[in-house]
Amino acid sequence: MKKILALVLALCMVFALAACGQAAAPAAQEAAPAQEAAPAAEEAAPAEEAAAPAVKVGLIFLHDENSTYDANFLNAAKEVFEANGMVEGTDFIIKTQIPEDQTCEDTALDLVDQGCNVIFSDSYGHQSYMLAAAKECPDVDFISATGDMATAEKLPNYHNAFADIYMGRYLVGVAAGLKLNEMIEAGKITADQAKMGYVGAYTYAEVISGYTSFYLGAKSVCPSVTMDVTFTGSWYDETAEKAAAQSLIDGGCVLLSQHADSYGAPTACAEAGVPDVSYNLDTSDAGPDTYLAASRINWAPYFQYILDCKASGTAIDEDWCGTLEGGSVEVISISEANAAPGTIEKVEEVKAGLLDGTIKVFDTANYTVGGENQTSYMANAIGGDFDPDTEAIVDGVFAESEFRSAPYFDVQIDGITLLDTAF
Repeated sequence: MKKILALVLALCMVFALAACGQAAAPAAQEAAPAQEAAPAAEEAAPAEEAAAPAVKVGLIFLHDENSTYDANFLNAAKEVFEANGMVEGTDFIIKTQIPEDQTCEDTALDLVDQGCNVIFSDSYGHQSYMLAAAKECPDVDFISATGDMATAEKLPNYHNAFADIYMGRYLVGVAAGLKLNEMIEAGKITADQAKMGYVGAYTYAEVISGYTSFYLGAKSVCPSVTMDVTFTGSWYDETAEKAAAQSLIDGGCVLLSQHADSYGAPTACAEAGVPDVSYNLDTSDAGPDTYLAASRINWAPYFQYILDCKASGTAIDEDWCGTLEGGSVEVISISEANAAPGTIEKVEEVKAGLLDGTIKVFDTANYTVGGENQTSYMANAIGGDFDPDTEAIVDGVFAESEFRSAPYFDVQIDGITLLDTAF
């Protein structure tokens, strides 16, 4: 009888230590997102016999490797986890094609049941379901990449992460502007025909910040440039993205870029012979004669950061922001065959200016709204709702991603025409 009682008590202790325990007290609010540190000059070599990882990660993806966006996350996660001796299916579990609905929360809780103590999702629309799971399982870390709710919710086990990708967009915008200049000088177009097109998914701040920084990069070297933007209402719809790209080309756009996740736009550009700037992946396989460049968030530093935090027992930052300096923002490649001569050198020059602060992407001297330079703008930079809560113009610059990692630049500037706003 005593043996049976002892067994019952032991089982009770096991369940008491399970992941879904009582909530801890909320952490204090941070003034700004935690910034990624620059990489050290030399990294210590890994130990020959590393200890078993103190983490098991569940990964939730909106689509799969056929999406340029999801493939970028998948590749980074596998690269980092496998380099740390982790085995897929044992130390990390991948779930793809998880929609932005209750399926996400159910999947997150299932991953907890499988022993995962970190759950990561890659889509903005996952975040409310990840938050619900985080409330249910306070001893498990839930990370919503690209989300904007952590700073408002203040749950110690709920986190957001993003990066200063607007800087990467600006850099490839410079490459686009130089290509336009080459076309003007060659007599292919006139200066007033230097119109770019942009295929966006939704009219979210993330997309607005991206296409605006791309446009400003182009404008910094090609002052006559204008841009038309259209939206598909989906992060991944190859048919819709290709049709949107074709409509922009038919409307006189002579160079395209995108914030949508398929090969639709690059394929349309390849078929029409129109230069293309991609996002997340080098798409030169689809358009070897039209691909110019691409930018991306490199998520490898963040995945390594997660592992380091769990190994050391350090809390994961509530709101983490990757940087150009730290290697989280990249220009993946520039096509020497298709880009204008001198593009690589010019992009490196501008990158140096971004790093030393002499160039500011959203310097209000470089754009107008209704013919006027901005002097003040209240942005929704804290999160939790869509009400303006923060003065975003600081010393003549719109301070993007300074108050929260996720973008909050949602200003419609002169020179950019939205062809539709249904999404």
